[in-house]
Amino acid sequence: MTAVEIRNVAKTFRKETVDIVALEDVSLAIEAGAFLGLQGPSGSGKSTLLNLIAGIDRPTGGEIIVGGQDIARLSEGQLAAWRNHTIGFVFQTFNLIPVLTAFENVELPLLLTKLSKGERREHVETAL
Repeated sequence: MTAVEIRNVAKTFRKETVDIVALEDVSLAIEAGAFLGLQGPSGSGKSTLLNLIAGIDRPTGGEIIVGGQDIARLSEGQLAAWRNHTIGFVFQTFNLIPVLTAFENVELPLLLTKLSKGERREHVETAL
């Protein structure tokens, strides 16, 4: 079963009057349960690809299907809800809020769910 399917994906960034092509005609299928590594030189599109799969950014073209859902076609609200229920992402720079404790940083995204305080605490303690 395919968990992630990327079909002819392109991503172009615009900087002033210059278009910067980060990805062009990328296709990839990742089977459920597979482990893989993504490597390449700086600027080769690794982070861009991961941000697209996670729904953090949108492709310029193509389809990104995660769990049977074409996330490139979701509205901003639908995409936010999808990310909240579907994706877990560990950022390279952690993006921690310095005034919060480790517990509070882990709990913060869970405040957007319907979990009770006890359920949130259980999730946080398991994660930590």
